Amino acid sequence: MEQRTNSPYPRVDRPMLAVIGVLLVLSCVLFFASDRDHDWRYYQMAFKGEVASQFGDERAEQVTTGIQQIWVADLGRADRCVTCHQAVSWKGFENAEEPFRTHPLEPLKGHPIEKFGCTSCHGGQGWAVDVREAHGEVAHWEEPLLSRALGEDYSLSGNKGALIQMNCNICHRYDRETKGADAINLAKRLVDEKGCRACHVINNRGGRIGPDLTRVGEKAPEQYDYSRLSGQKTAFAWHVAHFKNPKEVSTDSAMPVFGFNTGQAQALAMLVLSWRPADVPAAYLAGAPRTDVPTPEQAAEELRMRTGPGAWFVETGCATCHSIQVYGVRSPAQIGPDLSNAVEDVQSRFGRTIDDFLREPTGTMSVVLSRQIILTPEQKAVAIQKLREAFVVYQKQQAEKE
Repeated sequence: MEQRTNSPYPRVDRPMLAVIGVLLVLSCVLFFASDRDHDWRYYQMAFKGEVASQFGDERAEQVTTGIQQIWVADLGRADRCVTCHQAVSWKGFENAEEPFRTHPLEPLKGHPIEKFGCTSCHGGQGWAVDVREAHGEVAHWEEPLLSRALGEDYSLSGNKGALIQMNCNICHRYDRETKGADAINLAKRLVDEKGCRACHVINNRGGRIGPDLTRVGEKAPEQYDYSRLSGQKTAFAWHVAHFKNPKEVSTDSAMPVFGFNTGQAQALAMLVLSWRPADVPAAYLAGAPRTDVPTPEQAAEELRMRTGPGAWFVETGCATCHSIQVYGVRSPAQIGPDLSNAVEDVQSRFGRTIDDFLREPTGTMSVVLSRQIILTPEQKAVAIQKLREAFVVYQKQQAEKE
């Protein structure tokens, strides 16, 4: 006897289930088809062929397949770079093209891959498995692969692969010199030679006339004003242009033109972009300095100038740009003229007394005294007195020479 159902829609569920089943099958087919297109599959096949041609088929069979990953728990990094760069630890591929090249051994002695991963030094997106994404060449990703190719895009002077030194200096920022980081070492010397700390706080030490640069490297690219920048609109390009001619990219900048060449400006740009916090356990920095301490000679010189007869010029910031030789005060930047004979020099150059000039300054001094060193009328009176006292000492020293 035929059994009947009381449902008014006895067979609707069957076609629905059939459609869902077909969609699931199609989804699986599309997934497997798209998965076959990943770049890593080609590179693994090609590397296996390279191993076979150089070491034989038996050795080639030992090449691992599938997605490979280095998990560095201390740094919170999952790097899949070795999925394509399989020759990293192999001997015999030192002169091969990437991604089939053996990694140089010297850097790995202090930075083993299993402890540091890849992206902490090289940049890029560690979890990606396709070339463009892994190299960080995608929108909204701020840590591209610091490769030779990127150096060529930036027209990097000298060593095209020097950009990686930015990441080196995140941990080695307090080293006076870091082996292998020639561009960063050059930039650090320039910071000292040009007296950048006279205006800027760097590594929590320095003057406060200019902005604090201790963490300038973490500034987002979107925060820069590229409206006056020709060519590439990147933070690196902005800093290079700014070091060459500050007012060209920032019209209200009081920073002087130091005459840096392209290589020097690029080195300085790398240095400042490396000044960002390093989320690295203390164990990773064993033996490295933890703060930027002045040398004993620098500390003694700073103390001498701050406590000597020219201390007022140091405290107010005048010595940032001007030396006062009669008091043994040497400006780290040495941008402006010596103030020892400012009384005579101002009268000669501007046809005005020092009193009148300080009350209504012109040129660069009008900008400095309105933005960087703001003096009250009472403080200006003290400045005039100090300058006249220095001129008296200057005249005596000149008379003694005669």
